[in-house]
Amino acid sequence: MKNLDIPIKPVVLDLFSGCGGLSYGFHKSNYDVKLAIDNNQKALETYKYNHQNTNIICDDIVNISHKEIIRNAGNEIDVIIGGPPCQGLSLAGLRNFDDPRNRLFRSYLKITNMVKPRAFVFENVPGLLSLYKGKIKEILLEEFHKMGYNVSYTILNAADYGVPQFRRRVFFVGIQDGNFLFPNPTHVADSTLFSDLQNYVTCKDALSDLPSLVDSEGTEKQCYSQLFSNKYQELMRRNSDIIHNHIATLHQEHVVKIIKMVPEGGNYKNLPEEFRYTRKFNVAWSRYHSKKPAATIDTGHRHHFHYEYNRVPTVRENARLQSFPDKFVFLGNKTDQYKQVGNAVPPLLAEAIAKQLLNYL
Repeated sequence: MKNLDIPIKPVVLDLFSGCGGLSYGFHKSNYDVKLAIDNNQKALETYKYNHQNTNIICDDIVNISHKEIIRNAGNEIDVIIGGPPCQGLSLAGLRNFDDPRNRLFRSYLKITNMVKPRAFVFENVPGLLSLYKGKIKEILLEEFHKMGYNVSYTILNAADYGVPQFRRRVFFVGIQDGNFLFPNPTHVADSTLFSDLQNYVTCKDALSDLPSLVDSEGTEKQCYSQLFSNKYQELMRRNSDIIHNHIATLHQEHVVKIIKMVPEGGNYKNLPEEFRYTRKFNVAWSRYHSKKPAATIDTGHRHHFHYEYNRVPTVRENARLQSFPDKFVFLGNKTDQYKQVGNAVPPLLAEAIAKQLLNYL
């Protein structure tokens, strides 16, 4: 006889899963993530290492059949989550509507229509709402409505939910009955004005307990060199005795020279004229501020620098700024690891949405 006191966990299918930031947040919120699909083998190796009870499929999503999904996830899927690759939509891209990467959202629609889950969560860059005169947004709303979903969408900032990073992303959440209300923020820049909210988690809050590294110091496995000093560090270190992926980059001498000229919270605009345009990016030569959340973590590792040390953040430091716990290990070479971290949905933001969605299932 089944124990009726044990709640049944909603079953989740993660599309375009990457290394599993969304999945991790849903897992922490008591969902059963049965299947993850992506075409990046290295990202899926990381995913499987950290989500050992989830089946994975490494393939182009256009090749995935309904039978294959059922075989790996079962007949009853309650929630589909995922964010189609957004490079074709981002401000750094060419923003061409015919970019093949922009059409992957149709695969998300196709699988949602095949599976017919009770709810879905679709994540992407804010530019999706306005680019091409809102064409993609309108297609999404129209197609989801045809499937019988009531859709709510908004732009959320990860910093408002305890992530030490200003990262704005649009979320579409569809349910079959009622209207989904997004979770209220838990953090704010100045909590003295809001008695029920906490201050933003800053870069220093997130990173100050990690071993300080210069040049190419660090190893794949290290012990903590000091105790945690705040709740965020305590959370990141929970169930972890070892630090992974914390190896400093060895920069060329002229690069270090330029980094040293950038003040805390500054960027290329603070450099002398002869160095100002040595990198032609709007975020070039940016140094994080210790008393603020980080700027958006990207997939590279050249343009943002530690608030104190004259180097780029390590993979682990970026992971901390994304709210991945220290027990979450990234596999592959350093380039693979930086891409996996940068492409992910911050787990704490995913967890906030996942917990709110439970109220509608």
